[in-house]
Amino acid sequence: LSERSLEQWYAIKFCFLLGKSPSETFTMLQQAFGTECLSYSQAKKWHKAFREGREEVTDEPRSGRPSSARTDVNVQRVRDFLKMDQRLSLYQVAEALDLSEATVQRIVTEDLHMRKVCAKLVPRVLTEEQKNNRVKCQGSPCSHPGTGLRGRLRVMEKPPTKVY
Repeated sequence: LSERSLEQWYAIKFCFLLGKSPSETFTMLQQAFGTECLSYSQAKKWHKAFREGREEVTDEPRSGRPSSARTDVNVQRVRDFLKMDQRLSLYQVAEALDLSEATVQRIVTEDLHMRKVCAKLVPRVLTEEQKNNRVKCQGSPCSHPGTGLRGRLRVMEKPPTKVY
């Protein structure tokens, strides 16, 4: 529901209360809103609704399925699922959580701000805690493939690197 539509519905109700006809109302809407004006059929429909006793200008709630599966609950479900294993494909996550692939893809990219890097979903921007954790892990000998003294020497020889 756009703000412009709501303004026009109030204008139609106002014109109806003044006793204007649908065509007069539409002419006034065109003058006031220009190219953003509702169509004549929409203006006529709203005029008729007010004539038949409608009081509310706001849109009535609709029954049925919600327009999107991108709810806070589903975002949390996807986040928790990816914490277990970030190497899962979007298809696997969608199958496991009974969501569409498109919904999972939008949740991952738009809500969780993640992207696919080397077959692993990773956050786009690291938090301060994640940056500190990476810096801490970089300096520890156990985080490198080499073991023993040779691995430690290799760690010490490496120049400091930036953490993104």
